[in-house]
Amino acid sequence: QVQLVESGGGLVQAGGSLRLSCAASGRTFSTYPMGWFRQAPGKEREFVAAISWSGGSTYYADSVKGRFTISRDNAKNTVYLQMNSLKPEDTAVYYCAASLVVATQVADFGSWGQGTQVTVSS
Repeated sequence: QVQLVESGGGLVQAGGSLRLSCAASGRTFSTYPMGWFRQAPGKEREFVAAISWSGGSTYYADSVKGRFTISRDNAKNTVYLQMNSLKPEDTAVYYCAASLVVATQVADFGSWGQGTQVTVSS
């Protein structure tokens, strides 16, 4: 398993940007596809973005396509989520997660971080 720690959340006005980071421990980070999920109060955790182990393939939820970008730096054991044109409906706790295969379902991810709060004010 890999240990994950998210950072970079905060309060931002609508239309603003944030970059989330997820630092991973362990020398096998580069072999794991990674994903970002989010969970708003009273709602289920939902898929946001995923990236293959090499970074060559990326996948996005329709709600964030064109505004969010997932990337990774395997030399730094870190995955990023650049969020632009933020909307109030993007407000949630954001989690990074690792899986054995590229996936978009919560159940396919075995390692999770503790989450970082993102709040977008209108």
